[in-house]
Amino acid sequence: MSQRKRLSNTQSSSQSKRQSGNLVVREEDDDSTFTQPSTSQVQKGLEKLTPAQVDQKTAEVVQYFLMKDQKKIPIRRADLVKHVVKEYRNIYPEIMKRAARTFDQVFGLKMIEIDAKNHMYILINKLETAEGASPITSPTNPKMGLLFVILSVIFMKGGVVRENLIWSTLKKLRADPGEKHEEFGDVKKVVTDEFVRQRYLEYVRIPHTEPVEHEFRWGQRADVEVSKAKILEFMGQLHEQEPQSWSQQYREAHSISNSSQAGTSSQR
Repeated sequence: MSQRKRLSNTQSSSQSKRQSGNLVVREEDDDSTFTQPSTSQVQKGLEKLTPAQVDQKTAEVVQYFLMKDQKKIPIRRADLVKHVVKEYRNIYPEIMKRAARTFDQVFGLKMIEIDAKNHMYILINKLETAEGASPITSPTNPKMGLLFVILSVIFMKGGVVRENLIWSTLKKLRADPGEKHEEFGDVKKVVTDEFVRQRYLEYVRIPHTEPVEHEFRWGQRADVEVSKAKILEFMGQLHEQEPQSWSQQYREAHSISNSSQAGTSSQR
């Protein structure tokens, strides 16, 4: 009898584990397969809420964006829906539209979707976009200056460089990735972890290399925020040459696609 009881407890325990596991999976699936509500669904959702409730949720979204933006971490729609929007997901487009308006009118910021596939957003300064400047091309802190150097090397070398070139360049600037830096700390971690998470850089393993090697490319945030024309102007001043001296880079920097790189705000 005790054996039957133990067996029963074991079965019920395993069933509950399976059920709880399924619940977790469903929750994650529900979050990752979020479907944009239709206009009629949004309208019906708004009818069930007071203006104060919608304003409060919009304020929470704005606060979440600003908090994440301090570390330059792109915001995933999945995280936004799961952790902030929650039960208001049926009016998600309206909340995002109001949040974008708040950023524009109150903070002078522009909400940009940098990854349409994974729905990732960043905030950029509207004035910097209008004037063709950015915190990267006009760095106000040493870390952004370090990033500017790396992005410049990648751009001037055709868009992709092996990591050993970046490390050797930084060593010349006394930012040795093998040593602790007074300003940056662990330089290699800043470059391969922090800048990558912020989507300024892509750090990709090169197949079939032994020992393992990686290469760097511009990240999605850099494509949106950084002016290649400004980088070329800087390189011209540095080498006392006209920007046109680098014909391939000059064409890329002044192409239509690059001139419109700032994109448009998205409420998706």
